[in-house]
Amino acid sequence: MVLKTFGWSFAVTALGLVAAIFYGGWTAFGIVAILSVLEISLSFDNAVVNAGILKKMNAFWQKIFLTIGILIAVFGMRLVFPVVIVAVSASLGPIEAVDLALTDKDRYQELVTDAHPSIAAFGGMFLLMIFLDFIFEDRDIKWLGWLERPLAKLGKVDMLSVCIALVVLLVSAITFGAHAHQHGGTHADKAETVLLAGIAGLITYLVVGGLSGFFEEKLEEEEEREHEAEEKAERAGKPKSAVKLAGKAAFFMFLYLEVLDASFSFDGVIGAFAVTNDIVLMALGLGIGAMYVRSLTIYLVRQGTLDDYVYLEHGAHYAIGALAVILLVTIQYEIHELITGSIGVILIGASFLSSVRRNKRLAEAGGDGGKQKAEVSSGV
Repeated sequence: MVLKTFGWSFAVTALGLVAAIFYGGWTAFGIVAILSVLEISLSFDNAVVNAGILKKMNAFWQKIFLTIGILIAVFGMRLVFPVVIVAVSASLGPIEAVDLALTDKDRYQELVTDAHPSIAAFGGMFLLMIFLDFIFEDRDIKWLGWLERPLAKLGKVDMLSVCIALVVLLVSAITFGAHAHQHGGTHADKAETVLLAGIAGLITYLVVGGLSGFFEEKLEEEEEREHEAEEKAERAGKPKSAVKLAGKAAFFMFLYLEVLDASFSFDGVIGAFAVTNDIVLMALGLGIGAMYVRSLTIYLVRQGTLDDYVYLEHGAHYAIGALAVILLVTIQYEIHELITGSIGVILIGASFLSSVRRNKRLAEAGGDGGKQKAEVSSGV
């Protein structure tokens, strides 16, 4: 099972490391290995959230996510995206941007760093909306019950998450502009750019999430009819099959997944510049990491891990919230990648241990009665 799921990741790792040796010797090998580990550690929460969405989709769209999706993730976000950043921010053509990335790496890094505030604003707002919509929803199973119960009550207020996100963006843009102006920085005129990028991130979330939600609701009507037919088939002695998202609903869910993956990859791409400014090594290292994130996503879906460890999804969303805040803070201040990566790992690790303890309590309580009792009182 492990070899089947992670086979391609192992193969890409071997090829990527060999390519690094041919490209720049053992130094390049070490850099690519470090970048791969960095990407995996920063993106583990991405895999958990992806799995929660992917398990709703049918086998065809899961395969699309692993094939076309990985091309978008590796080549689009880890190779093309950094070049596009430079092309747009420096008003260069794509060929000039590629030439700059290969021939003048210091200037290339400088331009990407200069574009970081708008990238962080876009990604931070998109991820913040995911987190806010999660914590404001009333759920049967709660991890941090003392926090999630009052937030679920607040969530009954219409458009609360959008209002909070806009206030956070406004504060981020104003403080960034004021700080840059006081210090005579080159970003003094970029507060407006941060504001526009953040609004673009918010609009992207609302449009993609809204469309996928719309088609998901439409699909529910079909599911009801399908379930009725399945029940009749089951009574007739035929096997029952689970209904999975397909068609337009799955397409927009796939689109949502790709935008989500892009937002998660922002910190990895920017953080990679702390290790190297060589675009080839960045693409190799981050590409290997992205493959493992994809494989881990599929593994979580096929093993039913999210069903067995019910707090994992909570931990991942809290990690998303932390990453969103970190991205917005990095508009103005530098934060070490070790902090960014470790927060996500700690939160997911804590949610996993809580899930294990919950499962142990259920086993001790015994039977469905104990399970119902534990779920009613779930949360710490």
